[in-house]
Parts: sequence; C-alpha cells; structure tokens
Amino acid sequence: MGAVPMGRARRMLGLRPREMELAVQLGEVATVAAGGERHRHRVPSAELARLRAEEGFPATLRDRLRLVGAREGAGLLGVSPARFAKLARAGCFGPVRFSLNRYRSVVWSYLAAELRDVAEQQPELLRGTLPEGLRRLLAEGEDWRPRHWRNRRIAQVVRRTDDPWAAAAAHAAVLAPEVLEEAVPDGAERARLEELRPDLAPVRPESLAAREVVRELLTADGEEEVFWHRLGLTLALGTARSARPLPRPSPGGAGSAAHLAEQALLHHGHQQPALPVVDLAPGEPAGTGRDG
Repeated sequence: MGAVPMGRARRMLGLRPREMELAVQLGEVATVAAGGERHRHRVPSAELARLRAEEGFPATLRDRLRLVGAREGAGLLGVSPARFAKLARAGCFGPVRFSLNRYRSVVWSYLAAELRDVAEQQPELLRGTLPEGLRRLLAEGEDWRPRHWRNRRIAQVVRRTDDPWAAAAAHAAVLAPEVLEEAVPDGAERARLEELRPDLAPVRPESLAAREVVRELLTADGEEEVFWHRLGLTLALGTARSARPLPRPSPGGAGSAAHLAEQALLHHGHQQPALPVVDLAPGEPAGTGRDG
C-alpha cells in the first residue's frame, strides 16, 4: 500500500513535530526506511489507517504521548514533589526526555501513561515508608534517572535498525572513549562505530558548561552500567562481524584498516562527539540529574 513521508504522516495523525518524534521513538508509530536510507523514514499507509481507526483518535494517541514534569507528575501520582523525586531517583520509573534550564540544571520529562500505571500497579510506593531497598539507594546518593534514560534510548535505536553495526554503535555510544578503545581495539571497527553513532539527545547547548552536563548524561556511569553496555556491545559486534564483516585490504594499503582508522580520526577528530542504550540487568532501576 506504500508509505507516507514523515511530515505528511504527522499532519494526518494530528501530532506536533516533537510528538511525532516521540511517537516514533516509543514505537507508537511504526516506520520503514525510505529507499534503504538509514536517516530517512516513512510511515506505512497501513499503520496510518490502523491508528486513525482507533476509538477516540487522535485524543487517545496524543494521551499516550503526553509528557509531564516532576510537579505535574507528582499530582498524577497523588504524592508530594519531594516523594516523587525520591521515587524517580530510586528508579521506580524512568524519564523519556530531558532539557536544561537557564541554570544548567537537568529537567526530566515523564510519560503520563507510565506514571498512571505505577499508581495503579504499585500503590504501596505512594504511601507510608519507602521500602528498605529504596531507602538504602537514596541514602547512598544514587540517582537512576540518567541510566534509565540512556537505557531507553539505546533500546529504541536498536529496535529501529536491522543493521548489526548500527546496533553495535548504539551500545558503543554511551561508553567513554577509553572504555570503548579497550572494548574494541580494532581502529577500523571503532571508526565504523563512530560513523554510525546515533544522536541520542535533542539538547544542543551553546555554553561549554552546559555541553559538559549533557556529555555526562550521555555517558554510562558506574561499574555495573558500564559492564552491561560493554556486554551488549560485545554481543552486537559478534553478530556484526559474522553478518557483515568489514573489508580487510592488504596491510599498509590505501584501504587498509590502519589507513581507514587514520582517515576516520582525521575526519572526526575536530568534532565534539554527541556521546550518545542494551537493556540493563532485569529488575535494575536507573542514573544522575537534578530537577525532578
């Protein structure tokens, strides 16, 4: 039945640009690559017909995409903003987006639908004393919000690609450069991963201090998180090497691995990596931030 360009599909669904972006990330709207191009997608006509046929459309779709901040989220759960912040830091639910305010503090946004699920399925978290495990996490200064966000974004990127190298690049994107070099000693492979690095964050701050805040949010933090992302990278690389091995020209030639790595470094060396997610261990909460 064909597929429709993203802009036209968005208008047909009655969504704003940021809502459409979120709908695709969350899998609420299925897309296909346009002509095999990795960065361009379309929406199948059948998908548009399915969504438009939903009862209550478009209000029901937009409700599934509704984002709230900490204060509104606390209202949805019927708790104080202070308790909401504790539940968020302890990983009881995870944010889907972040922005920076004028003080360069991180402001997290949450899906209203997910918060309603928490209120319905775990009402014990909303009243009385928090469980001991959560109290211990908070006493140790843990904040799982960034980790939850990184994990969600990597999973979203991996779900949307059938290229094993792109999947590996998603896992590699949250590893610090020295960790990545240790995990992938082959320079040509690292160059390929850099070429396919996904853009995980919409925030493009101008100041150096704000860029550093974003960079920290995009980098895996803590031994356990780094371990799981390295494991995801290793598994994805194994698939990529078997399915689509990189060409291995003669040593020292213009197309050799060393030459390709050198050219990649020259090409990317003056760019600030966008440091852009592998599911964490089952049952883990999630990372660092401030405001809500």
